[in-house]
Amino acid sequence: MKKADIVDKKGFIIDMDGVIYHGSNLLPGAMKFVNWLQEEKKDFLFLTNSSERSPKELQQKLKRFNINVSQDNFYTSALATASFLSSQQPEGSAYVIGEAGLINALYNVGFSMDEVNPDYVVVGDTRTYNYEKIEHAARLVIEGAKLIGTNPDLTGPSEEGIVPATKALTAPIELTSGKEAYYVGKPNPLMMRDAMKKLGTRSEDTVIIGDRMDTDIIAGIESEIDTVLLLSGVTDEQTINNFSYRPDIILSGIADVVD
Repeated sequence: MKKADIVDKKGFIIDMDGVIYHGSNLLPGAMKFVNWLQEEKKDFLFLTNSSERSPKELQQKLKRFNINVSQDNFYTSALATASFLSSQQPEGSAYVIGEAGLINALYNVGFSMDEVNPDYVVVGDTRTYNYEKIEHAARLVIEGAKLIGTNPDLTGPSEEGIVPATKALTAPIELTSGKEAYYVGKPNPLMMRDAMKKLGTRSEDTVIIGDRMDTDIIAGIESEIDTVLLLSGVTDEQTINNFSYRPDIILSGIADVVD
């Protein structure tokens, strides 16, 4: 795929942190890109492995940047996790290490919170992480609860630099219990299939734009979707060579997509 082919795509799957913004800082060209999507009547979905915020909170965050989009344009790993768990065990229960976006997503599919004998231990992105929670979660998993991670990201970008993400937070529970977690977010095909259904486009008419080789780009490759890697997040030109696969296009940032 050539850069000029991007504008001909009908569907756009777009990562957020490291692509549209860093923390509370809007990245150059983000507003112009979203305006272009809307003006050209493209089908687009912000697909994020972050599980902290709900679609409404993400919508409000973009609104603070003067970017106005619908809540329907967002799909998070928290929503994907809730959908998966609901299909596995309707009206099940969970002990959650995570923020409101994940807890509310589980409540909305009929799950209850249980700290004593839950069906699942679910770990997502969170800043309220401590030894007591690790110890309790590991004990529940040893006693039979199934361990779920909302996404397999080890690190994520922030205004101050790279920070630990869900897989790094889940690792102590895996090591202590001797059981591996099942991770729902990108590049899991479950989340990609959900995204394609929401977009209503075919894989050949869709492109995924992200900043991570190990989630965004491999997700696109395995879903037969063209891939655009932006160097505005956690990946730079040197770390690309650590992977045995390549994106279709590499750009400096979202400003270069439609320029």
